[in-house]
Amino acid sequence: MRRDNPTQPNPEPQKPERMKTPTRYGFIGAGAIAQRRHLPECLANDDSVVAAIADPRKGRAAEQAGHFGGEAYTNWERMLNEAELDAVVVATPNAFHAPQTIAALKRGLHVLVEKPMATTRAEARQMIAAAKKAKRYLMVGMNQRLMPVHVKAREVLERGTLGRVLAFETSFKHGGPDGWSVDGASSWFFKKKLAVMGVNGDLGIHKADLMRYLLGEEFTHVGGQVTTRDKKLPDGRDIPVDDNAWLTLKTESGIIGSINISWTHYGSYEANGTTIFCENGVMRIGEDPQFGVIVQLKDGQQECYVTGAMASNTQQVASGVIDSFTDCIRSRRKPVIDGLEGYKALNVILTAVEASKEGKTKKIPR
Repeated sequence: MRRDNPTQPNPEPQKPERMKTPTRYGFIGAGAIAQRRHLPECLANDDSVVAAIADPRKGRAAEQAGHFGGEAYTNWERMLNEAELDAVVVATPNAFHAPQTIAALKRGLHVLVEKPMATTRAEARQMIAAAKKAKRYLMVGMNQRLMPVHVKAREVLERGTLGRVLAFETSFKHGGPDGWSVDGASSWFFKKKLAVMGVNGDLGIHKADLMRYLLGEEFTHVGGQVTTRDKKLPDGRDIPVDDNAWLTLKTESGIIGSINISWTHYGSYEANGTTIFCENGVMRIGEDPQFGVIVQLKDGQQECYVTGAMASNTQQVASGVIDSFTDCIRSRRKPVIDGLEGYKALNVILTAVEASKEGKTKKIPR
């Protein structure tokens, strides 16, 4: 299987030995993703500690500090200036990702930023440049590729039994952030200036990164439909960002596929599955409750793999993000999902949005 995955230059380590003291994290943003994933996963990691939490909502940072430890701040810049930190987790609205990440990097801190890493290509490039200049690590929290089910799927694909990949279908659908965000329908996810993108920035970015990881190729073209079908603001108006999208893509070697994402999947469970069609059979990923990966070969043979549960809004199993980033910091090893990986996934999604507006398939710029 082809691998074409260049990475940004590796920051130079300041010390050759592994860190001996826990990695001190500061959290910018104490909303749902911090409360349900990053903070508890930091607390559960023996090599990391919650040192500070900043959130502009009065009392929110203090409440979370009471649960997870650390000093509470209402101003993130003050936290960066005053707290003793090694790294920062940026878990704020999309529009703030770039400026907050760059500010933290300039202060000599490693940064784990939520996806999408930025809202424009220019912002993402600036973040990558800031990490390189600061000689600090930048990781993007696209956790899908870290999940055991997807690690196993890639392993099976690389084994070669299925042969060449011909096509794929992948979907990620749930009832929307109004169902799990701490602010409900008043969430920043539904505010254009803060979110910029809707379901594409929330779920589409995950799938763009995941399929690049599984296929081992870059996408070259993307088209499709991006729309708002049902989500409403508290006053009854349609939300100003997308809540559904169906994207069609093509890779360097000619693999074609689709990404189907939705915030209006009102069933009782999340749909997060992938089917990969190959010359010797089919692989189904994340569709069966017992077997995370199922391979069905043309000759009738079937392989079933128990991989463990996939993280979801209703089932918050460990994502591995904090564990991976902490290990990178402590062992002086570049993150697998670094700034360049985040940029490539963002580039796919931004091009998809542009293609939908123009009503045509577009070549993804390099």
